[in-house]
Amino acid sequence: SSLHSEEGLGVASLSVIYATLILSSMFLPSVIIKKFGCKWTIVCSMCCYITFSLGNFYASWFTLIPTSMILGLGAAPLWSAKCTYLTMAGNLYAQKVGKIGKYIVTQYFGIFFLIYRSSGVWGNLIASLVFDQTPNKANLTEADMLCCGTGSCKVNTTNRTEVSKGPSNTLIYTLMGIYTGSEILAVLLVTIFLDQISTNQAERQKKSVSSFRSNFLETFQRLKDKRQCLLIPLTMYSGLEQGFLAGDYNKSYVTCALGINFVGYVMICFSATNSLASLLFGKIYQFTGRKVLFTLGAILYLSCIIALLLWKPHSNQLALFFIIPAIWGVADAILQTLTNALYGILFEKHKEAAFANYRLWESLGFVIAFSYSTFLSVSIKLYILLTVLIVAMVLYGVVEYLESKMSSGTPHTANQEPIISQQNAQSTNL
Repeated sequence: SSLHSEEGLGVASLSVIYATLILSSMFLPSVIIKKFGCKWTIVCSMCCYITFSLGNFYASWFTLIPTSMILGLGAAPLWSAKCTYLTMAGNLYAQKVGKIGKYIVTQYFGIFFLIYRSSGVWGNLIASLVFDQTPNKANLTEADMLCCGTGSCKVNTTNRTEVSKGPSNTLIYTLMGIYTGSEILAVLLVTIFLDQISTNQAERQKKSVSSFRSNFLETFQRLKDKRQCLLIPLTMYSGLEQGFLAGDYNKSYVTCALGINFVGYVMICFSATNSLASLLFGKIYQFTGRKVLFTLGAILYLSCIIALLLWKPHSNQLALFFIIPAIWGVADAILQTLTNALYGILFEKHKEAAFANYRLWESLGFVIAFSYSTFLSVSIKLYILLTVLIVAMVLYGVVEYLESKMSSGTPHTANQEPIISQQNAQSTNL
């Protein structure tokens, strides 16, 4: 959103990615995995990511939009194949050493997501180190600063492109070269060293998978459950808030007042607190329960939204640019961890369809956030976030009320709720 802000190209590209990801999630994963197997699905899908990096070398509507569609189509098969491969490999290893499969599988996912979540740190660090070579931006006047934050709008954001010069093409080529080289290396490593799960083992897994048509229909049949419908605003808020932080906060606050070279450092702060907080709340969940933590997360989000509405960002307030995403990262960790756990608890008998709904509505939240990014002012977007947050928490309260009514007269099992950290929860979700 900051690198390609001209005419909203950056946010349009992000919108296309998540729009095609929605379609891909509904139609492609099971078909492609059955056809090519997990290993080659992973290899082919990773190549889709390479095309997007190549499109960024010469960013335009004719290069980024098609490559964004390719990335979105490849994303769902990649994550599905990865989850399937780790699950099958974990179960096979558990049988070999005589251990319980679910514990080994969870350990595999934990190792994977520990590395995956750290990519937010390393990727942004690389971007920041590269963009730090950008010549200092033009001196900003106090009048210029008024265009940042909630002072931003479609016109002002465009004007900011002239005031805060972006990185040179040479630096963009350097960054994209590093990313593309890393992606090619990753594809080669998977192709050469990743073992293919034997056909017999794969066939046993396929027998437990429903047909393509039934999987697709079951995703929408879950909407007959009123609890699933009541959780839609909460799930969409997850996409909306992440989309706002990645798109609008970086563009209208960080890039506007500090320069694009600070975006990476700010997102490192978010990624670090997000990863650590997800681990922390996954452990204390058993002592506090989900209601207390959901309330804490809502309070943190509310505090950040109000602060962003009132704050007039200035380059001499450097600490605030990092404090807000740090708090946002903690709130996001609570939301991701507990929402995934809630889905697993409420829809235990229909987990596959339930988590398909989770990915569907969260992706829709991303699409909406990126779609209106160039058309609405920052203040309106913050009020939308605030409204959805309030509605989501109220409807979540209704879900808890319905659950308490359903459990009345039966033994209370609240203390037996599974503890799902963000990393492990996402493994099922993705």
